[in-house]
Amino acid sequence: MASYRQPGVVLTDHHFTVPLDHDDPSGEQIELYGREVVAAAHADDSRPWLVYLEGGPGNAVRRFVGKPAWLGRAVQDFRVLLLDQRGTGRSTPQSRQTLPQRGGPAAQAGHLALFRADSIVRDCESVRQRLTGGAPWTVLGQSFGGFCVTHYLSTAPEGLATALITGGLPSLDAHADDVYRAAYPRIRRKAEAHYARYPQDVERARRIAAHLAERPARLPGGYTLTVEAFQSLGILLGSGDGSHQLHYLLENAFVRTAAGHELSDAFQEGVRPVLSFATHPLYAVLHEAIYAQGGRPTDWAAERVRAEFPEFDAATALAGDEPVLFTGETIHPWHFEVDPALRPLRETAELLAARADWAPLYDPARLAANEVPVAAAVYHDDMYVDTADSLRTARAVRGLRSWVTDEFEHDGVRASGPRVLDRLLALARQEL
Repeated sequence: MASYRQPGVVLTDHHFTVPLDHDDPSGEQIELYGREVVAAAHADDSRPWLVYLEGGPGNAVRRFVGKPAWLGRAVQDFRVLLLDQRGTGRSTPQSRQTLPQRGGPAAQAGHLALFRADSIVRDCESVRQRLTGGAPWTVLGQSFGGFCVTHYLSTAPEGLATALITGGLPSLDAHADDVYRAAYPRIRRKAEAHYARYPQDVERARRIAAHLAERPARLPGGYTLTVEAFQSLGILLGSGDGSHQLHYLLENAFVRTAAGHELSDAFQEGVRPVLSFATHPLYAVLHEAIYAQGGRPTDWAAERVRAEFPEFDAATALAGDEPVLFTGETIHPWHFEVDPALRPLRETAELLAARADWAPLYDPARLAANEVPVAAAVYHDDMYVDTADSLRTARAVRGLRSWVTDEFEHDGVRASGPRVLDRLLALARQEL
């Protein structure tokens, strides 16, 4: 294990081997990577462990420098493990480059079915035994990480001393159709709020969409910027400063050239990292699968349900005088046509969308009998996770203490510095 220092903290790299399929423990093994973070002043102390589960699915854990955001509060009390969930970051990555080794699309889809919350929690339990000697630890889950924590409470609560969830209390029984049927009105509200803040962006977005309707742009790296892809920049609107980021992207979209107005290089270069899934392909491939259970396929739920909300149709908006609405955290078949990081995985994604034999993710009876201290931050009108669903689940988990706030957006645990984590710890410890 290699240890090194950053301002105020000591970091140690950990590598763990776990079964690809925990039901076949003697079969193929994969590697997990975790970065231990401890306050420099407490590097030699025996402190309890906290494992952090990042949002996603498919996102590697954030690479912090020092102890910003919630991490500074966490290392006051804990030795923190920043875990790259299976398939992400340095944990045996899964991508268009690696998956062909599995065989064709059917083999790839069967393989990726082992990368949901159920496997992630079993990975955590394997890691916990090695790090703590079997002692329970605290888990902090952001967004999809909170979905994983809810599964943890359903299947292995004996491994948890405390459970903390931020923006990630899932519905226990909603199908993906239900999730998106509730999501599109929230997305519309976020887009309308953006235009209310920046009314000049209404015309800018219409102009960009009209340009792309005639001439889709090929971005650096090969991404094809279509009208639908442009609308998906609305994924920014779920974070605290996302509306401002979107505004700054739009204000420099065009440049005058000898051939007329063109999309500027600066705009195209700014858009590319927001839209490309090159760094997190599992987010796209497995996104709807995080809602899959109960014997029903997801069947491209976001795409099908969008048809129920014609106000998102850009062609209709451009034909009249309506604003072009942005969309948000939705994955569509066209993602696998415009993004070179996803094109080779189109058939694999189709098979996952058609799959119906997903195992249940949550155990309502066990959650109703919960004995683990649980605290959850629920962000009012969160664009990514439905508030009503979160509050129903909060009531279904025995002893869960919820904090509903409109002070922050979905990224509150990062944007608030130590405040959100400090509040959750106080709730879980019955200090509030």
